[in-house]
Amino acid sequence: MAKSELHNWLHHWQDEGDAAFLYGVLASKEPDPKKREIYEKLAGVEERHTQMWAKLLGDHGHPVPAAGPVPTLNARVMAWLGRRFGPRYLLPLLLREEGREVKGYMDLHRTSPAGDAKTVSLTLAKESAAHAETLAGLAGSKSEPWHRAESGGFLRNVVYGFNDGLTANFGLVAGVIGAAVQPHVIMISGVAGMIADALSMGASGYLAAKSEQEVYAHEIAMEKEEIRLMPEVEEEELALMYQVKGVDPRTARRMAEEVMRDPVRALNEQVREELKIGEAHSTPFKEGWVTGAATLVGAFIPVAPFLIFQTQLAVWTSFAISMLSHFGVGAARSVFTGRGIFRSGVDMFVVGLGVALVGYVMGDLVARLL
Repeated sequence: MAKSELHNWLHHWQDEGDAAFLYGVLASKEPDPKKREIYEKLAGVEERHTQMWAKLLGDHGHPVPAAGPVPTLNARVMAWLGRRFGPRYLLPLLLREEGREVKGYMDLHRTSPAGDAKTVSLTLAKESAAHAETLAGLAGSKSEPWHRAESGGFLRNVVYGFNDGLTANFGLVAGVIGAAVQPHVIMISGVAGMIADALSMGASGYLAAKSEQEVYAHEIAMEKEEIRLMPEVEEEELALMYQVKGVDPRTARRMAEEVMRDPVRALNEQVREELKIGEAHSTPFKEGWVTGAATLVGAFIPVAPFLIFQTQLAVWTSFAISMLSHFGVGAARSVFTGRGIFRSGVDMFVVGLGVALVGYVMGDLVARLL
């Protein structure tokens, strides 16, 4: 037996022990009898999981303490926080851990040769998935928390690219002004910074979109494997989703059974309804040039006055339009952050002012030192 495989089994044994310990803490702090009963049952199941791993390890010549794993420092810190702040704090942490366990067991099942480890990992993946669904319901979170699928958007790329270009180049221009150099040096520095920042943000946008596509492909592949290995869990999930939409339980169950008869249809349904992954409306190349172009426009604002006016007028004009632009882009960001338009705008205005002051002071300091 490989040391890496043994280490992996011991890791799972310890994780299950930590989970049992933390569910016990949740149960001890939960005032609601029904929820407390759920946590106690989950603690019992996790304890059974540690025993399953202990038997598997013992069968392969590596016995573990009969008393079970001692809670790790991380588990003890989480338990202290749970006792201090109550179940509402600890519940999301445990939900995340259950999601991580599902992915870990699914990976172990895929990589293990036929035998006890492959069987045990699939059993525990199913039970951990059920735990995660239970916790998600208690926490009011989304189902199947082991999936991570988030998307950006055209407008978001424009706003954040513009914001980055404006702020970064405004700070650069302010620093060069603080160094008291010739006007043409300010303009050249600003243009160089504008081009460099646009290329950098464009490349970042391209790579981010490419990575997002890879994440989606991975999540879809994982969902396909779950449908093959855990069809009963996926069928239950589909039935619950239909019920949420207003379908009566009996009809929802019948619809889920019908969908699950066709693995391709089941995958499409789960990808659309559960993972919320729709048809791609953009490409990495488009994401890259949109972000880069928006950054270029934002970075051009502090530089533009130096192409038109003389030094002092250009400086004050650059400052004025840059600060107004900071307020405007802050207000635009409120669309994504959910904060108030004015407050978000003021926050960005203050950030812009801080960037200008720091840039100016640093430029002046460097010029004096040199």
